[in-house]
Amino acid sequence: MDTIATIAHVGDARFDGTTASGHTVRTEGGDHETGPGPMELVLVALGSCSAVTVVEFLNKMRQPFTSLHVEISGERAENPPRVYTRIHARYLVGGDVGHSRVERAIALTETKYCSVWTTLEQTAEMTHSIEFV
Repeated sequence: MDTIATIAHVGDARFDGTTASGHTVRTEGGDHETGPGPMELVLVALGSCSAVTVVEFLNKMRQPFTSLHVEISGERAENPPRVYTRIHARYLVGGDVGHSRVERAIALTETKYCSVWTTLEQTAEMTHSIEFV
């Protein structure tokens, strides 16, 4: 295994997670005063993975997008381990872009290139929508 993350307890329900690339993120259980909860970060990871990949494809397709925002919403199971059972990605794309090109970039992202999407679809119903702004 190559990927390494180190998690250190820093008090109460707070933890600092440090990635192999040297970045640190504080997570927190409970009230989330000093950092997001771990399951919030799952949604951030999904949105980030999707956005990075979509941008890469739009650039390769020479699509002049001016903005990309990804909003991720999720529903979790009622009982532990409270996995996500439904997740929706809402893509808001700005610029003079071909709609079919954006749809293709998102399809490739979700079906082949975003490993977070592929991981989560094992337990969650995954959907998306696109708005051109």
